[in-house]
Amino acid sequence: MEHTVKSFDEQLRRLNEIILRMGGLAEAALSAAIQAVTKRDVDLAAEVVRDDAKIDELNREVDELAVRLLALRQPMANDLREIVAALRISADVERIGDYAANIAKRAIAMAEMRPSRSVPAISRMGRLAQRLIKEVLDAYAEKNPEKAVAVWARDEEIDDAYNSVFRETLTYMME
Repeated sequence: MEHTVKSFDEQLRRLNEIILRMGGLAEAALSAAIQAVTKRDVDLAAEVVRDDAKIDELNREVDELAVRLLALRQPMANDLREIVAALRISADVERIGDYAANIAKRAIAMAEMRPSRSVPAISRMGRLAQRLIKEVLDAYAEKNPEKAVAVWARDEEIDDAYNSVFRETLTYMME
């Protein structure tokens, strides 16, 4: 639905564009972090840690734009829901970037240790997380709530993978 004030539509589009850009950066960061763990690539890991600031900056942009829209436009109904959703989504995407940076930091520490047998399982879990992130970002871009709910329902797969990696690592440590 187009609004009478075209600048409002442009601002809403800008909000969505920033979130999708954030999502792309977070996706790439997670991919690079998993690759850094798998290949013991300290330089790539350091790059992921450094690039987390870009995601943080985009999150601040979303916050500022959303607050400006709320204050100046006083949106109602769907517009209000879209702006509030953007705030929540950007916070979650920012957290994904933080998790990727944390994985990268662990990759740096792991590179100094002897290779771990749990790396393939961690890599599998990372690929699963990447797939789900991509699917949920696609759902957001398409404004498809059914697709988003389907991804949410698959969250248990990540939990199962995490528990498996945890048990495998614990067994390895006990040996």
